Amino acid sequence: MRHNKNFNHLGRQAGHRKAMLSNMASSLILHKRIETTVAKAKAVRMFVEPLVTKSKEDTTHSRRVVFSYLKQKEAVTELFRTIAPKIAERPGGYTRILKTGFRLGDGADMCIIEFVDFNDAYTLGIAPAAAAEAKPKTRRSRAKKTTDAVEEATVVDGAETAKAAPKKAAAPKKAAAPKAPKAAAAKTAAPKVAKKTNVGKKM
Repeated sequence: MRHNKNFNHLGRQAGHRKAMLSNMASSLILHKRIETTVAKAKAVRMFVEPLVTKSKEDTTHSRRVVFSYLKQKEAVTELFRTIAPKIAERPGGYTRILKTGFRLGDGADMCIIEFVDFNDAYTLGIAPAAAAEAKPKTRRSRAKKTTDAVEEATVVDGAETAKAAPKKAAAPKKAAAPKAPKAAAAKTAAPKVAKKTNVGKKM
């Protein structure tokens, strides 16, 4: 009988469930945020928060107790070196669960579980509206940079056109010099032909 033993078995036997929670807790400690189902996230929260409380006291005994649950030296080191100093003043509630919708395959309720003190948007007290207002500032600064770049480009183009202008002006002069004699020769040749025709018509 399992009277008054109401916790989520997650469809697994004890060994499988403990290994899964240990791996998920280690991933959460190393990456500060993981995506999973809501049921697993609640189980991981119950699994990892007592370990975070244990990490506030950095002793050999505490490290051995935490290692007996996590089974990963890297996760234990990260917990005691990085996470413990940040959550030292927090009395509890080290993680939060943010629901993200439903999984496409089986419709499972998905979420993100993360450490509260490692989310800068929430830690700094920036409201979502304020965060949205902060985006145009970066766009404006980018626009200023682009306008500066355009001005520099126009200045450079102006310098190039100024340099190229004398060459273009010089080129027509050189071309105009040989064209003048040809035009003169054509003018001189045309009257001769006209005189010959006129003479023939008179006769």
